Amino acid sequence: MKMSRIVAFSSSLLLGTVLALTGVGVAQAQTSAASVDYVALGDSYSSGVGAGSYDSASGDCKRSTRAYPALWQAANKPASFAFTACSGARTGDVTAGQLGPLSSATDLVSISIGGNDAGFADVMTTCVLQSEATCLSRIATARAYVDSTLPGRLDSVYTAISAKAPSARVVVLGYPRFYKLGGGCIAGLSEKERSAINGAADYLNAATAKRAADHGFTFGDVSSTFTGHEICSGSAWLHSVNWLNIGESYHPTAAGQSGGYLPVLNAND
Repeated sequence: MKMSRIVAFSSSLLLGTVLALTGVGVAQAQTSAASVDYVALGDSYSSGVGAGSYDSASGDCKRSTRAYPALWQAANKPASFAFTACSGARTGDVTAGQLGPLSSATDLVSISIGGNDAGFADVMTTCVLQSEATCLSRIATARAYVDSTLPGRLDSVYTAISAKAPSARVVVLGYPRFYKLGGGCIAGLSEKERSAINGAADYLNAATAKRAADHGFTFGDVSSTFTGHEICSGSAWLHSVNWLNIGESYHPTAAGQSGGYLPVLNAND
């Protein structure tokens, strides 16, 4: 009986110590997050097009309260939060109009950019409306652009971010693969077209990851978090063609922002 009481006392003491240490850890994490100055840059995948709940003040930029930057802000309550990502943005739009909030005090920057430079919207329009051969040719043109021109444009953006926010941790978010191959879609694009589009997304991500690493930035690959939630999966976190709201086509849903993008930012912030 005495041994049991000693064991019980020791166990309670150990549990109390663990809980106390856990409490300290939580408090430190909350304190750390509260001291962060966070700036969210980028294109429609960062602004939250497709997720709904748009801030009317953001106009055509369509910044959503369900976008991953807004979700991160709501969960972490940073010291400051500036959300300048904008639908349709290209690299030049970021350097010309989104970098204002950056400063030497900025601690965290997130960005997705490059898809519009590479002609994402035109690729998908071509593939949906024209022949398989024309689709594959347009994808080849986009890949050539990623080889020849995009790296220099990404360098310009990343250099500008570093110049304005030299102490910031910069997380560059990539793009998901659009299609589950061999999935449940019985109409629309051919399997060859879907495979080529997925391959182009991987190609763009690889080029972006290389440029990010060369600038000392972290690349956040979202292809794994979207696996099982592509178009044709039966549980898609991406819009397919939406003829009633064409601008939301091939963009993440609210679930794609919270389940596909936010965990990647959380893992790298």
